[in-house]
Amino acid sequence: MWLQTSCELKFVIDVPTPFILMLRPRSGAQQWIASEEYLLYPSVPAFEFTDDYGNLCQRLIAPPGDFTVYTSSRIMTADNVDQAPGGTFVDIQNLPDSVLKYLLPSRYCESDRFGDMASEITADQQLGYDQVAEIEHWLHTTIGYQPASSFSSLSAIEVNQQKSGVCRDLAHLGIALCRGLSIPARMVVGYLYGLEPMELHAWFEAYVADRWYTFDASRQVKKGGYIAIGYGRDAADVAVYNQFGPTVTPVHQKVSVQLI
Repeated sequence: MWLQTSCELKFVIDVPTPFILMLRPRSGAQQWIASEEYLLYPSVPAFEFTDDYGNLCQRLIAPPGDFTVYTSSRIMTADNVDQAPGGTFVDIQNLPDSVLKYLLPSRYCESDRFGDMASEITADQQLGYDQVAEIEHWLHTTIGYQPASSFSSLSAIEVNQQKSGVCRDLAHLGIALCRGLSIPARMVVGYLYGLEPMELHAWFEAYVADRWYTFDASRQVKKGGYIAIGYGRDAADVAVYNQFGPTVTPVHQKVSVQLI
């Protein structure tokens, strides 16, 4: 399907403020970026780099006053989410080097604390894809999905104790459970067509059967329309903006995903 995305962030800046932004999607196996627009008001010098996870990031210093970041893209993405029931577990010694970091505990995904729990949830499942699918189902039926209910990241332990959270929180717990089974898992942030209420979305991917597969416990039916902006170990790696100095938060944020 072809989708038109846009994201507008407006800030009020008191002092010159360094930003690192992550708002440019990149083309890959599941999406093709046909065209894009990236505007800064007022215009300031920006420098782009690729981070350790392959994400496109932009560095700039926002001047005092009103400051707006606007991005839009025309993107072709998959109509459906790929599935692989029975997909095999990949032995650690056969994993690509670039995937190994997604086996380890991280700030919001304390996977070393979830091995026994993950084994109990997936006890009757074949090793690999079916284990992750069962984790996704368990999350959907056990952890309450409450969009726009939290503005701070919770760790997997906190989400499991609270038994509710936003999409980011469900992804953290899913990642921790997968890594507890020695299945590489990573956080993805981006856009999702048809999301209500419309905002930036988070889900997770697991590496089984020699590739990454998408899992999203916030949805009951698997559909397409996902557009990835950033990948990382957890939310600490995939913030769409980081600012340094006195705290700044958007005074306005608008996200749009339309079918074209």
